[in-house]
Amino acid sequence: MKPLPPFVGFVLEQFSLLGDATARFMMGGYVVYIDSVVCALVADGAVFLKGDAHNIPDFDARGLKAFKPFPDQDLVMKYFEAPPEIFEDPDALRQWVGGALEAGRRAVKKKPAGKRTVGKAKKATKKK
Repeated sequence: MKPLPPFVGFVLEQFSLLGDATARFMMGGYVVYIDSVVCALVADGAVFLKGDAHNIPDFDARGLKAFKPFPDQDLVMKYFEAPPEIFEDPDALRQWVGGALEAGRRAVKKKPAGKRTVGKAKKATKKK
């Protein structure tokens, strides 16, 4: 397995204040998980925190921009620039990253449970 870039390692070390922080490389950046829940992205040397209807107003109030996966397009994702003080103040980290973690938990709860198809055997029918 390829070692993580130093900045991603630093982010994980900081985020470990809230739980087991891990990262996985995806689409040119790193998805950050705390206790297996997606809460952030690290891309282009910046951290973007997960947003939803509960915490997006906080990002907007601070003028923190949404992540644009393709700079030449208007498409944005519900991940927002992390305020710089999260790396200097543990209370700010708990507030902002904790809010992103809660957004991740809410997103997991919203996903409908899929039909389980693995492991089910069809009944064999005999032709008479």
